[in-house]
Amino acid sequence: MNDTTQPITIDVVSDVMCPWCLIGKRRLEQALAQRKDVPITVRWRPFQLDATIPEEGMDRQEYLNRKFGGPEGAKSTYDRVRQAGAEEGIAFKFEDIKKSPNTINAHRLLRWADPMGVQNEVAERLFALYFLEGGDLTDKDVLADNAEKAGMEREVVETLLAGDADKEEVAQEIATAAQMGVTGVPCFIIDGKYAVMGAQPADVIVGAIDKIIEERAA
Repeated sequence: MNDTTQPITIDVVSDVMCPWCLIGKRRLEQALAQRKDVPITVRWRPFQLDATIPEEGMDRQEYLNRKFGGPEGAKSTYDRVRQAGAEEGIAFKFEDIKKSPNTINAHRLLRWADPMGVQNEVAERLFALYFLEGGDLTDKDVLADNAEKAGMEREVVETLLAGDADKEEVAQEIATAAQMGVTGVPCFIIDGKYAVMGAQPADVIVGAIDKIIEERAA
């Protein structure tokens, strides 16, 4: 008989500049609501959709032209994202985004939030900052402001962001995810055994959770 009291871990490999990751977060929340009686620990893991963006970020229009080949390509992609977001209660404001960020510092922030127990709150704040408020994820003052709103100590965050603390560790985590076969996000790794790729419906995540429960009880 295996131990069924240990929390199931869900590692969410994501990038805070990825709209599907916010949609996936909402669907994960729905899945967790369906399994409230199951102890589950959610951990946010880093991924960079585009690590070639300069650390100071890139003009949004320039980025969209590079990624989609022009406004029409971007529009068709984001129309689909808007529709999926609306179904989850997310009103994406892509038109308010002025800068496409390099998200390395946002991932450092999430890493520091973990031992403080506010990682989910920080993730939510960063997603909202970027997709709902048009905020700049490369601005360290803005990151510190939002870290404080999520329950972190501003002075500690400012000190850490001023240096290179954990940059190499975050880069290594991203490399490890790639080595494990993660090529897109979100990716939900359930108890280190099963991967749910993409912003799948809540029922798919629930199914993976139930499979772990069954295996532990066997």
